[in-house]
Amino acid sequence: MQLMATVTKAIISVAGWGTRRLPITKAIDKCMLPVGNRPIVDYVVRDCIKAGITEIFFVVNQGSTQLQQYYSDNARLNQFLEYSGQQDLIELARTPHNITFHYIEQDSNQKYGTAVPVALVFPHLKKGESVAVLGGDDFIYNTDNSSELARLTQATPEGENGLLTTTVAPGEVSRYGVIDFDEDTGLFAGIVEKPPVEQAPSNQINLGKYILNYDLLRRTYEYCQLNLSGEYYLIGVITQAAIEKAPVTVVPVVGEYLDCGNVHGWLRANEVIVNRLAA
Repeated sequence: MQLMATVTKAIISVAGWGTRRLPITKAIDKCMLPVGNRPIVDYVVRDCIKAGITEIFFVVNQGSTQLQQYYSDNARLNQFLEYSGQQDLIELARTPHNITFHYIEQDSNQKYGTAVPVALVFPHLKKGESVAVLGGDDFIYNTDNSSELARLTQATPEGENGLLTTTVAPGEVSRYGVIDFDEDTGLFAGIVEKPPVEQAPSNQINLGKYILNYDLLRRTYEYCQLNLSGEYYLIGVITQAAIEKAPVTVVPVVGEYLDCGNVHGWLRANEVIVNRLAA
């Protein structure tokens, strides 16, 4: 019987400036924009907790403290709720139990791209462990409160790599990284970033939510030590590993993918969550 991946740590990248959401992101980190009564990133964190994650590394923009404030207890607020007879709200305001949070700053004037947050966290990881890698401005919503990351972990064999995917209408593929499958084996062969519609290898898109083994984490770190011009893409490291026959398990999501990176997606996420709360 093949063992599933053991994952207790997650890297959540939230260091972007959120330029597509200006001017509000001048004052509020994009990941902290509200969906219902929670910031976007908290839906990612809650999914991690349900999947058994006990240690989360946030890669934040230099000088940002909003996440630290959100994931810290506010003694004065708790005191107010206690004195005003609203003790039932204290638990909503508390930081999650038995979770260790780390905050690693990323200098926006230095190397950038989806591989860089992984490289920044790599020195803090233990040899041989696998880690979940996620973004902080999108999430997958399940009406039954189940965890999509848990499904990915359960489907990814111990010591291997996995990623979540969903399908989109063929006309939308050029907005995403698209999964390429080997024609002979049907296995993951790579990711094609924002291909023209007529050249897309499939209509399954990469959601940027991974389980990565230590070898791929190390490759990412070494890749980011190179002096290159432009972005450092994590999908390039994953695709190269697949070319070298490193297995990557592709797991379709069960819930609804909610991308809050643009205003229309954010509004859709609020519609889904608020309607659910009102039901």
